Amino acid sequence: MNGLVEVFLDDTPGETRGIVARGGRYERLIIHREDATPQHRLGARCAGRVAAVEPAFGAAFVDLGAGEPFGFLPGKAVKQGDRIEVEITAEPRAGKGPTLKRLEAGEGTPRLLAAGPDVATRLATIAPGAEIQTGRDAIAASLEAEEEARATTTVFASWALDLAVERTRAMVAVDIDFAAMAGRDAGKGRAAANREGMAQAARLIRLKGWGGLVAIDLVGAGLNGEVILREARAAFTEPGAAFGPLSRFGVLQLSLPWTQTPVEEVLGADPAMTRAIEAVRRLRQAILSDTATPRVTLACASADLERIAPLAARLGPRAAVTADPALAVGRFRIDMG
Repeated sequence: MNGLVEVFLDDTPGETRGIVARGGRYERLIIHREDATPQHRLGARCAGRVAAVEPAFGAAFVDLGAGEPFGFLPGKAVKQGDRIEVEITAEPRAGKGPTLKRLEAGEGTPRLLAAGPDVATRLATIAPGAEIQTGRDAIAASLEAEEEARATTTVFASWALDLAVERTRAMVAVDIDFAAMAGRDAGKGRAAANREGMAQAARLIRLKGWGGLVAIDLVGAGLNGEVILREARAAFTEPGAAFGPLSRFGVLQLSLPWTQTPVEEVLGADPAMTRAIEAVRRLRQAILSDTATPRVTLACASADLERIAPLAARLGPRAAVTADPALAVGRFRIDMG
């Protein structure tokens, strides 16, 4: 996708987010929780011990010193008990441990050797040279990107395009729907819908942090397979992407590498902490939006106070938190002054 690249860093207590937008549309949302396991972060290097070898999978499971789930190491060149040094090439997902790459022989107890790149470093790699925006603009981008990442359907009126992107246990399913408009060439409209539908699907899959098998149900019959494949390659530019042929039913299949934990899994792993960080993010947004008010108070349910209070305290003396018994769990209110 062409266009201006914008990069944002939202450093809210408890969680750091990196957001990349291209041409005015969000395409990356990286979330690092402070309490996340460092041995599971993309790019981390660890000393590990081979806990089990699974010949049926042609792989081994490696203890990284963080408990289960153990890391998954493809290949057969190790045996149980081996000490090896590994790098995280894909973060955990769906209850599975991280995927590993063997570097060399290791020694000592399983442990973290070097942390993976932080969010700012990841952003610099994705968008080299782009200015990183922080503060209110970053918070706004963070909230908007999260909303889009959580959605399953998106309408693009300018292309008469209704796009559904959903993840199942087996694959990512993309459904491109097109509503012909009076006065427009239907054939050209369908071609544009397929082209833009694949481009937007690729963007949304990146935003959600998904990978694996992708099946795209295209618009129309008798499609030109060479054209569709060329447009798919232009949309899905990830290194390691593999493309299958267009089926006679108008379905294109491809495979994308996994790299990060999906956004919905990061946010869903600890719902109470997600609510607390959301409240503190809104409190921080209010403080940055009104620099004259001496005190900004976040009222929350008593059950949420224990998690919210220590995070809010890191925002400085203008931030205050109070319990309101009238508020339900997960609800909060911000009072100025």
